[in-house]
Amino acid sequence: MSTLTQALVINVAVLFAVLEADLGPHRKIGPFRLLRPVVLAGTIVPLFAKALVTQGDGLRIEVGGTLAGIACGLAAAGLTHVYRSPRTGRPVSRAGLGYAALWVAVAGARTAFSYGSEHWFSAQLGRWMVRHAVTGDAITDGLVLMAVAMTVTRTAALAARAYGVRRSEPVTA
Repeated sequence: MSTLTQALVINVAVLFAVLEADLGPHRKIGPFRLLRPVVLAGTIVPLFAKALVTQGDGLRIEVGGTLAGIACGLAAAGLTHVYRSPRTGRPVSRAGLGYAALWVAVAGARTAFSYGSEHWFSAQLGRWMVRHAVTGDAITDGLVLMAVAMTVTRTAALAARAYGVRRSEPVTA
């Protein structure tokens, strides 16, 4: 499978899973919703991430991708409102157009980079990779780690906020 195809599969899978789970009002926050993205991430990494680089510029790309994913995941969490359902008293969430736009923009940017690396700027990228001793696998890993980190960070933030809503429940006798 080509790098471009791998990137498309990852981006579509992550985008679909997250938007399907999160868009709209009164989205129940339960174990399935919290575990599904973690399982997806656990599936993506072994299938698509190559041997992770442990030094040099390749490592910097992988760390940078992870940090960018964490930052985007926190931004996504900031666009999600977690509250107590007036019907059930349980934590639920609401995410709208801004949330969807962020996920589409990030997935689109990763896809555009992957496409561009093969069709628009492959010669320039190739020269940069040789100059900095970076493999294509390190770049792929950076993109995979970004997608996974964004998804896991969004999930962790959602779980923490749902826990906060549960803890603030009034005690009834």
